[in-house]
Formats: sequence, C-alpha cells, structure tokens
Amino acid sequence: MNARLHHNGRSQECVGIDIGGTKIEGVLLDATDRVIDVCRMPSHSGESNVVTDIVRVARILSNEALPIGIGIPGQVNCATGQVSNVVNLDIETLELGERVSAIMHAPVHVENDVNAAAVGAAEFVEQVDGNATVVFLNFGTGLAAGLVRGGQAEHGYSGSIGEIGHLPIDPNGFECPCGQRGCLETVASGGAVAKLWPSANPPMPDLIRKARQGDGHANDVLAMVAHAMGDTIQIVAQAYDPQRIIIGGGMAKTGDALIEVIQAELSRRAEGCRFLTTLDIASNIRIAAIDQPIGAIGAALAAKRAQPQS
Repeated sequence: MNARLHHNGRSQECVGIDIGGTKIEGVLLDATDRVIDVCRMPSHSGESNVVTDIVRVARILSNEALPIGIGIPGQVNCATGQVSNVVNLDIETLELGERVSAIMHAPVHVENDVNAAAVGAAEFVEQVDGNATVVFLNFGTGLAAGLVRGGQAEHGYSGSIGEIGHLPIDPNGFECPCGQRGCLETVASGGAVAKLWPSANPPMPDLIRKARQGDGHANDVLAMVAHAMGDTIQIVAQAYDPQRIIIGGGMAKTGDALIEVIQAELSRRAEGCRFLTTLDIASNIRIAAIDQPIGAIGAALAAKRAQPQS
C-alpha cells in the first residue's frame, strides 16, 4: 500500500491501530504521513487480549518506541486513554492508553473508532483545505458521526458529539436497544437494513436493485431507509455546515447506487424550498475511500497531531 495523504508538517513516524469486534488493523505512517506498512489479524475479546493484540500489531509494524494511535468502539476519554462500555470486545472499563504505553514505552493516544475513521476519511477527500469542517457518517452496524475540523476530531463536552444515531425522530417508531423509540439508527444503519431486508447479504445493493425493478415491497423499504438517511444528512449539514459529508461504514460499499438514492431523497426535499436548494447538500456528499484502512490511518494521524510541537 502506498497511500499519500495531505502532509501535516509533523516529521515523525507513527503507528495507527483500529480495533473492532472481529479484526484489528494497523498501519505505519512515515514522516510525510504516507502508509508504508499494514498489518491485519483477528481480534480477541477481553481486556488483556485487547492489550495483547494491540501490542502485537504495534511490534510487527515497528520495533521502535513510536507514538501509537488507537481507534476503538465505545466511550473514550481522549485525555486519559480510558475506554468503557466496549460491548463487542467485552470491556467494561480499561485504562487502555496507560497500559499500552507502559508496555511499549511510547506515547499513546486513544480515539473512538468513528472519530478515528473520520480523521482518516477526511485525508482522502479531494478539494478540501486544511481548515475545512468535514463530517463522516458511519452507516455501519449502528449509526454515528465523526466531526473533523482542521484535521482534528471534535469531542464535545462529554464525548457524545457524534451520537446522531440515537436521535428519536424516525416516524416508524421502532424500538432501539438504547431504550428509546424511533432512533435514526433503527432505520438508517446497515444493521437496520439487514433486518428490514433479510433476504440478501449485503442487503442494500439488492434492495436498491429490486426497487428499481419495480418490486413494491422493496420500494417501500427503500423509501423508509432513504428518508431516515436524508434526515441524518440534513441534520449534520445544517448543524455543522461542513464542506464535505463522507458516507462510510458497511453501507458505503454499495457505492454510487447508494449516493444516487441519497441524492434523489435530498432533491425531493429541496423541491419548492429555496433554503435547501441554496444549500445544495447533495453536491457535498462523497463515499469514503473504502479501499483504504481509514480507521487505522486516522488513529495514527490523531496521535501525531496530539503530540506537543517541538
């Protein structure tokens, strides 16, 4: 892999690691933020196993005490490196940054996985200046957003700035595991679409294809999903006024067909509305670079940018 990123001026190699419920992916960035090595392996649940996996990947990528960035699901305190409620890795509370740093004798920066992916995804978007605001929408098993300003993830007061999936505004009123009804995540996520259209895996390409072929049920389901995705995109567009909105997560693998569905929904909303017509939200939407390890890249960049200026 030889991905060239927007160089941020930091002259130091760095390791980035993205850990999920089934796999862990690491990258080594050189001094110009270019990916020079990649490592992938299965991940394992449990606090000790997660630490061991991270250390193993970091040592495969470099035997030097380089800064390490980690992207992980759950609640993350970036200031302390503590993570909690990482359900798919069986972690309640873990001083992840402290434990990895003690073993590796290197500075460690921990980010929520969606924030890390947002930082990485923003690096591959064309025609975006270094100070731009970019929103990354992770339409994966769940739904969350990452907000990047000037190349750095925003965290808000409590760290919940991107939890857009649990806004209870969808009119279908489906139950959500969070305890509410009508959360956007119950319709506008890969996990939700898999339940709404269980006859195919992955479901979204098949759903779009069947709808275009005139299948009435497919049209109904697609209209429901498109409406919720439109709500999601319109909310972040008007709340944050980003230069780009990047569509990521498993649903992004649908590619141009998904973008066409989203743009059609946004165009329908803009009919007769001068305000939305002027915003032209659809023109700012891009698909994430799904062929790149954006989570690991973003984790590494976040770690670089968290280091004190020399």
